[in-house]
Parts: sequence; C-alpha cells; structure tokens
Amino acid sequence: EVSVEDLLGREPVQLEHERIRETIAGLCVMVTGAAGSIGSELCRQLVQFKPKCLVAFDQGESELFRLELELAESPDSVRICPVIGDIQDYERVEEVIREFGVNSVYHAAAYKHVPMMENNLIEAVNNNVIGLYNVVCAATRNGVGSFVMISSDKAVNPTNIMGLTKRVAELVVSAKPSAYQACATRFVSVRFGNVLGSNGSVVPIFKAQIANGGPVTITHPEMRRYFMTIPEAVQLVLQASTMGKGSEVFVLDMGEPVRILDLARNMIRLSGHEPDVDIPIRFVGLRPGEKLFEELSAASDQIRPTCHEKIMIFCGPSLQQDTIQRWIAELQRLLTQRNDLEVLAHMMRIVPEYQPSGKWNSILTTGETKARAAVGA
Repeated sequence: EVSVEDLLGREPVQLEHERIRETIAGLCVMVTGAAGSIGSELCRQLVQFKPKCLVAFDQGESELFRLELELAESPDSVRICPVIGDIQDYERVEEVIREFGVNSVYHAAAYKHVPMMENNLIEAVNNNVIGLYNVVCAATRNGVGSFVMISSDKAVNPTNIMGLTKRVAELVVSAKPSAYQACATRFVSVRFGNVLGSNGSVVPIFKAQIANGGPVTITHPEMRRYFMTIPEAVQLVLQASTMGKGSEVFVLDMGEPVRILDLARNMIRLSGHEPDVDIPIRFVGLRPGEKLFEELSAASDQIRPTCHEKIMIFCGPSLQQDTIQRWIAELQRLLTQRNDLEVLAHMMRIVPEYQPSGKWNSILTTGETKARAAVGA
C-alpha cells in the first residue's frame, strides 16, 4: 500500500492544534460539501476539537449517510447533524444556519473537475459562484462568526472555467463592506494545491492503473503541481479560521512543485514494480483548460507573512460589496437565459486576467471577429 506521505517530497506541515481548539470547542460548526474528500476530512478533524454540534451539509444522500455512520463511532461526545441540502437553494441554506445557530461555516461545496467544468459552464457558475454567494449571504444575515471558503491555486491567472469560478468566489468572499454596512462575519479564503488522495486526484487514478498492470497515463512529461495531503489541507482551513481578520486569502507553503511523471514513477516503484519495464507510462496530452504549471499568486498579489512560518497571506485587488451585489444580480439574470457566452463575458469583467483555452478561446475569438465585422459594416 502506497502512503501519500511517501509521495509528498517534503515533511508534512504541522499546525497549531491548541489555537484551533480554542475557536471550535463548544460551538456549532457547519461544513458544506461535507461528504466530499475535503469536507469529510474537515468533519473528522473538527470532531476532535469538541464542537457542541457539527452540521454536515451535503446534497449527496448516500455519501452523507456513510459519513454519519463513521462519525457516530467517534468516542467524542459531539452532536452530529447530517443535513441534506443544496447550496444553490438559498432558503434551505439560511433555514439550516438559523435552526442550528451556526457559529462557523467551512465552505467546501464546489464542482472541481477541470475538464468536466469546461463543458458545463452554466452549472459550474451556478454552483461555485451563486451557491457560494448564497452561503455568504445566509452567514452574514444570521451573524455567523467566521466563514472559510476553500479555493484553489487554479484561481490564479485562471485558464479554465473551474479556476475562473474560484477566483470570482475569492472576490465575493473578500469584498469590503461599505461604510454603512455592518457585518459581524470574518470572511477568508484558503488556496489549495492538489490534494493527494482526494476523489478524482492522480493518486487513486494511478493506483488503479498500476493494479491493472498499466499503462499509467500522464498528460505531459513536464506537468508539475503543488501537492498537499488531505490532513494538511484541512488543518490549513482550521488554522486560517483562527488567524483571519477578514478578506484575506491564505496559502500554505507547499515547497517546490512536483513533476507528475516523477510522482508516477515513485508510485510504480513503491508498488514493487519497475516503471517502463513492468508498468508502461503513456503520455496522452493536456486536457481542456489545463496548465503545465500552477501558480500560487498573481503578479498583482502582495505577499505577507503570518505568525505561522508556513502560512502566507496574499493581498490582491478587492471589490466593494455594493459592486459585487450589482454584479451578482446581473449574473443571475444572464444565467436564467442560459447563454454561455454572455455569462462568460460577464465573469471576465471582474477577472480580466482569465486566459481562455481550448474551445472557449475559439468561441471568444470568433465572437470578437463577428463583433468587429458588425461594427465595420
């Protein structure tokens, strides 16, 4: 059995458990997307810090049921409350936050698979932007103390729809209240690299391919990614909830990016085989929206240290809440028309650094050509 710690290429980062405990013990915490890879690990670790109540919110009934059974075996006397709901349903989100008197929200609910979201733009925006905005509004209106949104390094200079939605989500979460707006909630975002062993990540895919005798498929020989373990990712979320004053984007120092080809060869060797001899490796080409290299910050971001040597704050441009509210209202109107191109153009107005690839680059280029032709006519 290959351990993900063997593949990390560095020592796992240890965070400050006592400081985290002080902000969770005795309170009601809610995790959206609780049945997913990150959400379920959040729930497992939150239980250790003795909250009064853990609200596990997800639309996946079967996975949520399995999580409830697992958490029920925990020796800790924590009230576990599995709740079925969809973040795209504002009334349901607010009803749950109000009913349980939620003190902290950990927002892990999102569509994350890059190639799939390239072909499902409307659904990606409805879930990752409008769904996120629903939870933000419900938290604000019900006096939730802290709100942590899980973002992605794909939000930096995004080249895909998933990364674009996550950058918009960061802007929504970091929006500054206007002078006349009172808000008791501290909102922060946490950028992840790739999480080793999460659903749909390369490790379980490679494991299955190795078990079947190969080939192990890699998109490109120079593809590199920042990696972290699931416990590291979750502890970063919990740590950020203790450190944020509001509107920050936190990032863990994940060392140097790992070449996916090296990761695959290590996994093959750790499984008792020889790469390219026992198990072949095949290159299949970049998938839609993928970069060769991910970035942790944009050129416009200012980097600030924190009290933890392995955690940094990136301070990029932020918007006023009034601006976000008007922009969201227009986005909702466009979404009801289900016009992909208009929705994408609207998203690009607040994320001008988005560089479309694949079909979206072709569609936008064609649209600009037609617009210039119409003006010329």
